Amino acid sequence: MSSQGRAFDSNCMTLTRFVLAEQKKHPEATGDLTQLLTALQTAVKVVSCAVRKAGITQLFGTVGETNVQGEEVKKLDVLANDLFINMLKSSFTTCALVSEENETIIEVETEKRGKYIVAFDPLDGSSNIDCLVSIGSIFAIFRKDDNSPPSLKDALQPGNKVVAAGYALYGSATMMVLSVGGGVNGFMLDPSIGEFILSDRDMKIPNKGKIYSINEGYAYDWDDAVKEYVESKKNPASGKPYGARYVGSMVADVHRTIKYGGIFLYPATAASPKGKLRLLYECIPMAYLITKAGGLASNGNIPILDIQPENIHQRSPIFLGSKQDVEDVLAVIKKHTK
Repeated sequence: MSSQGRAFDSNCMTLTRFVLAEQKKHPEATGDLTQLLTALQTAVKVVSCAVRKAGITQLFGTVGETNVQGEEVKKLDVLANDLFINMLKSSFTTCALVSEENETIIEVETEKRGKYIVAFDPLDGSSNIDCLVSIGSIFAIFRKDDNSPPSLKDALQPGNKVVAAGYALYGSATMMVLSVGGGVNGFMLDPSIGEFILSDRDMKIPNKGKIYSINEGYAYDWDDAVKEYVESKKNPASGKPYGARYVGSMVADVHRTIKYGGIFLYPATAASPKGKLRLLYECIPMAYLITKAGGLASNGNIPILDIQPENIHQRSPIFLGSKQDVEDVLAVIKKHTK
C-alpha cells in the first residue's frame, strides 16, 4: 500500500456518522436532534477557523460595547454569537435560544420552529483571546414538550432535563466533546477534510485526581470551608500535595479535569455570593458531561443538575471533577455548615 493509502482511514468515524448511529438505536427518533447537532458542528467549524485567523484578520480586540454581564464584547464574541444563532435558527429544529450575549431569550421565527431549546456560551474565556490561550464554546440542549409558543419558562429547565450537551475547545487542535445521553465522546477536527473524527471514545474521569483548579487570587474572599479544603491539597497531613492548574478558561480547565482527574472549583465569595459562572449555559452543560463521564458536580449543597433555574443568566457556585475529590470538598463544606 502506498504511503498516501495508509494516511487515510477509509472507515473513519465522523461526528455526523456517530450521531446517526446513535439515532438508529432509538426507533422513535425523528432525526431532528441529528440535524441540530450538525448545525452546531458547522458553527463550531466556522468559529474554529475564525479563532485561528483572529490575529491576521484583526478579529481580536473589542467592539467597544458591553454584554449583559457587563463584560467588554470582543469582535470574535459577536461573530461567534451571530453564527450560533443563525445556524441554530436555520436548522429548523429549535424554538428558542439562550445566549450569554443576549439579555432575553431569542424566539425562533414561527416558520423555522422545531422542538428544541439551546442554551449556549458562543465563546467562553474570550478575555483570553488576545494572549492566545485556549477558548471554547459550550451548549446544552433541552426539549419543549408542547406546541405552544416558546416562553421564558420553557428555557428555565433544570439540568436533569438536558437531552444533549457538549463543548468545543479551540486549543492546539479543535475538539468537540459531546454526550447525547449515553457516554461522553471526544471528536478532533481534522482540518484536511473538515470533519470531526472520533478520537476519545467513552471518556471516563478518574475516580480521584492529583490536580486542583481554582483562582487563588480570590483566596482572601473565600469562606472557611474552601480555605480549609485548598490548604489540605497544598499541605496534606500525609502523601504528596496536589498540583495547581488554572487556565481561567472554563472549557480548558474542565477538559483537563475530565482527561486527568482532580477538581475544578469556582466557589461563591464575599463579593460574588451567588458565584460567578452562569448556571444555564456554563454550569449545567459541564455538570452533565462530568456526571456522564463518572464524576460529580455540585453547588456545594445539591447537584448542579437538580437546581431549578430562576432566570436565564443566573449564576451558581460550582465544584466539579473526580467523584472522590468532589465528595472530599463537600464533606468539608458540610462540616462548616453544621
